[in-house]
Amino acid sequence: MNIKSLLLGSAAALLAVSGARAADAVVVAEPEPAEYVKICDVYGAGYFYIPGTETCLRVGGYIRYDASFGDQGSFDGARTTDRLNGDSQNTWKKLGRFALKTWTGQETELGTLKTYTETRFDYGNGDTGVAGNRGVTLNFAWIQLGGLRVGKDESAFNTFSGYAGNVIQDTLVPYGDFDTNLISYTFDAGNGFSAIVSLEQGNGLNTIDSYVPHVVGGVKYTAGWGSIVGVAAYNSTYEEWAGKVRLDVKATDQIDLWVMAGYGSDDNIGRNFYKQWGGSWAVWGGGTYKFNEKTSFNLQVSYDDWEEFGLAANIAHQLVPGFTVTAEVDWAHVTKFGPSWTDVPAGKANAIGGIIRFQRDF
Repeated sequence: MNIKSLLLGSAAALLAVSGARAADAVVVAEPEPAEYVKICDVYGAGYFYIPGTETCLRVGGYIRYDASFGDQGSFDGARTTDRLNGDSQNTWKKLGRFALKTWTGQETELGTLKTYTETRFDYGNGDTGVAGNRGVTLNFAWIQLGGLRVGKDESAFNTFSGYAGNVIQDTLVPYGDFDTNLISYTFDAGNGFSAIVSLEQGNGLNTIDSYVPHVVGGVKYTAGWGSIVGVAAYNSTYEEWAGKVRLDVKATDQIDLWVMAGYGSDDNIGRNFYKQWGGSWAVWGGGTYKFNEKTSFNLQVSYDDWEEFGLAANIAHQLVPGFTVTAEVDWAHVTKFGPSWTDVPAGKANAIGGIIRFQRDF
């Protein structure tokens, strides 16, 4: 009787344990569907939606390799010492660069919200000829909502009027400084007319020295034949002003031509953040001739009130999509004042140099 009771009790215990384990069995959750990256084509190619948001993001940039030569102190800027005999001599100036760019865009009730950043990492040699890392620079970091833009940018005195041609050395006769923090507003009428007002900080010795900002204003008209634009700037640091007008013309399907003229006050200093050319006035001109979809010839000629002259010409060829090789020759000449803001070596009237650039954009 005791054995029978023991067996029955053991069986009951086993059933209870088995039932408990069955009730507590682990249930594996079904995997949630993955949220794949979705293409966003509202703002152009390369954008995608950041998962879980309505913000579109694009990541890009370029890898660049430059090799330049020319009169020391002008276009190459590189000087080195012969390791065997200690003689000082010229050498190539090399620059390797990685530029990282980001763009974002999102539609809001107040208009399109955009951002743009560009950070550059450089490696190369300088006056000593010694190669090494040359630091990291933040070239752009701005936020734009509709026509309002705030942040790190280049001066509207240059961006609104346009850069001086498709050449590498486009500042043989300079046409204004670039890096600045700013608050700007661009109005687009939608019929070809646009206007801009920009409050700017400047940089270096031309950084504002009070609460009064530098001020840039401009108007532009764009049509199928080209565009015409005028900009004016007030430098609050030195109480100087400058202005530029520019005409772009699409002469044919192969030829684009442009000309730009600048004039500025010269009462207290030879130049300011905006009027960096010599004397009161300067002119720039040039164009692009497209041999075909892959190859183009670019030219820029410049001259100012101090009789300083610049000539730059190159041929740019796209080997494959995204990879371009550009070969350029440059000539700078000074007459009236001798060596000045130009990079012509002391005691010389001319400087000649050249550069070959390999660039992969992505």
